[in-house]
Amino acid sequence: MDTLNMRTGGDGEPAVLLLHGLGATGAVWNHFAPPLTRRVLVPDLPGHGLSAPLPHYSFETFTAAVARALPGKGPYVVVGHSLGGVLALELASGKYDVEVAGVLALGVKIEWTQDDLGRVATLAARPARVFESRVDAEQAYLKVSGLLGIAPADPAGLRETEGGWRLAMDPAAFGVGAPDMPALLAAARCPVVLAAGEHDPMSRPDQLRALDPDAVTLAGLGHNAHVEDPAAVRALLDRFDV
Repeated sequence: MDTLNMRTGGDGEPAVLLLHGLGATGAVWNHFAPPLTRRVLVPDLPGHGLSAPLPHYSFETFTAAVARALPGKGPYVVVGHSLGGVLALELASGKYDVEVAGVLALGVKIEWTQDDLGRVATLAARPARVFESRVDAEQAYLKVSGLLGIAPADPAGLRETEGGWRLAMDPAAFGVGAPDMPALLAAARCPVVLAAGEHDPMSRPDQLRALDPDAVTLAGLGHNAHVEDPAAVRALLDRFDV
């Protein structure tokens, strides 16, 4: 049985499910959560933070683990960043017996080169690096999660181990691969909003508009727009008529 660390709060339907990106933890949503007129659920994804790893990582196994950890069948409005955005779309396919009322997919990496795929495959095959000091491990966590300079390291993202400190993230999670975004968008059974920061190198505005002419560009923001300006991203939830 999967064990996902899940933070919850608030009340009211539809609940909002917040899915973080690769290398981060649910703590990235600490300043984002919608008003407590909505129930909010914030898991650490499998192999991240305080959640248990998976035997194998794919978008399907990630999503199935999240679906099993949910307290009910929904409806949920799902906000996902980067990897979390892919999982939000996968969850909206209807394959997981969960009702999704809307998806906000933020900062999803659209284009993948062979070099990109080779690099993540190499990272997935390596054992977790051990750092002599906690400070060094914190810096590594912030770099992997893209949070360097904009947020503190989440203590749950680190593990003390023999010889020092390591990241809590299971390195094998790097091997999840590239999403088929056109197929995911076509399969989604709910309204979808695609968005990215104006300066997000992983999810450029022109790439998003090629998938959806109505994709949102968040002026002045980067890859972790939900951390840089939570209110700007939270306002996009008003687009869902729920």
